[in-house]
Amino acid sequence: MTRIFAVLTLLLAGCAPVVVQTGGPQTVRPQQTSRTATAAEVQRRLDSFSGVVRRVEPVAESTCRARNPRMNCDFRIVVDQSRNAPPNAYQTVENGRPVLIFTLPLIVDAQNSDELAFIMGHEAAHHIRGHIPRAQATATAGAAIGAILATVVGADTSGVDTAGQLGGFVGSRRFSKDFELQADSLGAQIAQRAGFNPIRGAEYFTRIPDPGNRFLGSHPPNADRMDAVRRSVGR
Repeated sequence: MTRIFAVLTLLLAGCAPVVVQTGGPQTVRPQQTSRTATAAEVQRRLDSFSGVVRRVEPVAESTCRARNPRMNCDFRIVVDQSRNAPPNAYQTVENGRPVLIFTLPLIVDAQNSDELAFIMGHEAAHHIRGHIPRAQATATAGAAIGAILATVVGADTSGVDTAGQLGGFVGSRRFSKDFELQADSLGAQIAQRAGFNPIRGAEYFTRIPDPGNRFLGSHPPNADRMDAVRRSVGR
């Protein structure tokens, strides 16, 4: 199995970047948590979030339609009200409609509306750039490559299954960093067009753990993300 892993890693490392997982941002080091915030403070943050939605959503939808006339660009933005959820935001699709989900702790922990606008633009950008179907396709291709390599090197049935799972995992992780940077760039532009400061919003990255440049990491180094934001808005 070690031999399979080595061959698979070398092969995937040489592929042209084509995919990524569309996971949300990593957990924030909270300044104020949803568990300690008063009901009045939580409501104030939710009201502020609603204001961000009213400004960012139409810009995200118009950007989506301009780039992809046939894509469903009717974003639905919802809040996971659980106070026990981790600070997070992520994008998914429900019956073909793009859904952006923000957990209550993230809304409470955000330091300003610029951060919320940038994160909202980032998650919308994942849909606009088609990252979910592309990530799924690459994970499937990676699994197929892993299974083929396992057969070539003579693995038994269990080894073939394991290699297929490993190939899918490496395939999705290897290219998720590229998708995150793409979403950062387009998300910053969306936030800026909505009247927010994306540089200030991207300072969110200074408050989360830096993943560094790990091969199997799903997020790029925070410095690379800040650079991508600055370049995208010409600063």
